[in-house]
Amino acid sequence: MPVTARLLSIPLRIGELAFAATVAGLIGHYLRAFDKANSWPQARFIYTEVVAGIAMILALVWLIPFRASIVHHGVDIFMFILWIVSFALLVNFIGPLHCGSIWAWGNITEKGTCQRWKAAVAFAFLSAIFWLASALVGIWFVHKTRKVAYSDGTTKTTKTTTTRRRRNPFARSRV
Repeated sequence: MPVTARLLSIPLRIGELAFAATVAGLIGHYLRAFDKANSWPQARFIYTEVVAGIAMILALVWLIPFRASIVHHGVDIFMFILWIVSFALLVNFIGPLHCGSIWAWGNITEKGTCQRWKAAVAFAFLSAIFWLASALVGIWFVHKTRKVAYSDGTTKTTKTTTTRRRRNPFARSRV
């Protein structure tokens, strides 16, 4: 495994975990506040909570350093799409609140309602970007370590280091 891929993967997974936890906390607060509201605003919040929960579980599992934690770029792209949908649902919800531009994230640390919604939107967007970056790192890793098959049946590894020969599963153990 290239060291660069691992060095890039771990901070991305930590960021995904932190952003998902932040969004889950902010949206969880509003789910509790909107307990008696109609079902449509709750539906988008529940969707966002589910996406944040899945993201936290996947980020925690894939923080464990093994090869398979890099090559799940298909799931990373899927999570990116889920976060973009969540971002769009949140933006659609705060549009009628007249909070200004959704891209003005400078005052999200204040305690107003608009600032909290913008913080949820900002962290949902940042989480989506981190999942996309993880997917790109995974694609780069697979591209770096793939085997090239030739028409005569031989293969060549494009990896710069030597690879070990695969042992015959029916051969006697060397232990």
